[in-house]
Amino acid sequence: MPTYDYECLHCGYKFEAFHSMSAKSIEKCPKCHKKVKRLIGSGAGLIFKGSGFYATDYKNKSKGGTPKPQGPACPKADQGCGSCPHNG
Repeated sequence: MPTYDYECLHCGYKFEAFHSMSAKSIEKCPKCHKKVKRLIGSGAGLIFKGSGFYATDYKNKSKGGTPKPQGPACPKADQGCGSCPHNG
């Protein structure tokens, strides 16, 4: 349901009302009970409620973490090569 902005034509009081699009517009000011007009708003914005958006709702929930990609095996690994870029 959208939020509508209203302004009183008599006292200038501005307020918001939260109601469905099919509901009848508010016609009287809640302070002085005179005529109000509905203001043109900037549109509906996104409202994120709850525990979160990406980090808690859609993120991969595996506990093992992301495995480290393994490069090609060192051709001299079995010979004790310690200076090769493939070793760690």
